[in-house]
Amino acid sequence: MNIFVGYILLGLTLAAPIGPVNAAQLDKGIKYGFLHAYLVGFGAMVADGLFMLLIYFGSAHFLTTPFMKTFLYVFGTFVLLYTGIESIINANVSQSRSQAKDEPVSRSFYSGFLMTLSNPISILFWLGIYGSILAKTAETYGAWDLLIYSSGIFIGLALWDLIMATVASSFHNFVNQRVLVLISQGSGLCLIGFGIYFGYQAIQMLSY
Repeated sequence: MNIFVGYILLGLTLAAPIGPVNAAQLDKGIKYGFLHAYLVGFGAMVADGLFMLLIYFGSAHFLTTPFMKTFLYVFGTFVLLYTGIESIINANVSQSRSQAKDEPVSRSFYSGFLMTLSNPISILFWLGIYGSILAKTAETYGAWDLLIYSSGIFIGLALWDLIMATVASSFHNFVNQRVLVLISQGSGLCLIGFGIYFGYQAIQMLSY
């Protein structure tokens, strides 16, 4: 049981560092509320689950080839720049939750999913962390135990998603409109910054 709780805490720890998904959740929560923020994180979690499955079945190494990493960096650059610029342009949407109906919830899901799926850093991260966990756990436990402990990581990711969605959507009730706009614009700038970083990495890969 203690081991399982440890894996839940690991999932929380893995999700907590500020990155594109957390920035997007903050932006969506301020503008459109809890559901949109939650679905950004849920989309990212589905992509993480896909990575975990590929690693579990030993099929993830093709994602780390130079061609795939370059493709993912280029694709990720587009996704992050587009999302960041859109966030800044539409920052004033945070002044009215009634406009949330104009934003399909599926869009929030796909933004989180694509951000994570197109992030080679996430792939390498999961290969390093989850791959080593599988190797260590497999020395002592069977396949069923591996599945249970993997679900613990997923529970941790889901808990962080709920926390971020709750915090982001709560900002709208406790912070004045000007600050909300500034936070939304700041989130957009963070996404653009990550996009520029991805673009730089793509150029570096292409120059080799």
